[in-house]
Amino acid sequence: MKKIALVTGSRRGIGLGIAHALGREGYFVVLSATASSDEEIVGKLSAEGIDCAYTACDISKTDDRTRLLDWVVTEYGRLDLLVNNAGIAPKVRLGILETTEESFDRLIDVNLKGTFFMCQQGANRMIALLGQGLEDYTPRIVNISSMSAYTSSVNRGEYCISKAGISMTTQLFADRLAEYGIPVFEVRPGIIMTDMTAGVAERYQKLIDEGVTPIRRFGQPEDVAACVLAAASGRLDFATGQVLNADGGFHIRRL
Repeated sequence: MKKIALVTGSRRGIGLGIAHALGREGYFVVLSATASSDEEIVGKLSAEGIDCAYTACDISKTDDRTRLLDWVVTEYGRLDLLVNNAGIAPKVRLGILETTEESFDRLIDVNLKGTFFMCQQGANRMIALLGQGLEDYTPRIVNISSMSAYTSSVNRGEYCISKAGISMTTQLFADRLAEYGIPVFEVRPGIIMTDMTAGVAERYQKLIDEGVTPIRRFGQPEDVAACVLAAASGRLDFATGQVLNADGGFHIRRL
């Protein structure tokens, strides 16, 4: 039986890139996002020989998280890889002296609370499945955060805080799940060309050209996906809690 990977926020951008990569590696991929259905994306992936399915989920909602994970385990009998990628940006970028509680709550609910409780519910199901004697069952969790986890952007502080919280979430679950042999990793994308960055692409391109990243190009979803594949490969299991920076070297401190 194929291994089952669940990727949240996978209708487009980084999440879709991750789904593509996992599918090509032989996983059956369950894609998920807030849209009620997405036959077009499933059709395209299927045409490429990727086995996949799509189901809707708003990870900020308890019932949606429970339904999604119950459905995966009931339908496929296992959950080998959980990739928590779903996330949102502020509707309007406001400085930290002007931003609203509504915007703050919205980003924390999706990016941080959603990821934390997806880890919790996913981990509990993985622990239960470990007791069932499944063949070749070595579950793992990968959380997608951002270089904003440690980089100040004062015009979207709520985003930075939510991503910093994902970093601690990863450390906590890596610690707690070590006794079960379930590694947990964090992938930190840098400046990646997606719909989310399209509106500020010109500004980012200027920064890249000026050397803000040692590798002077936009990252692509495939660059992030490669880090997820590394984490899912089993070769990094003893490095549970490790951060993989998919950022063109942005994290390097330079003079």
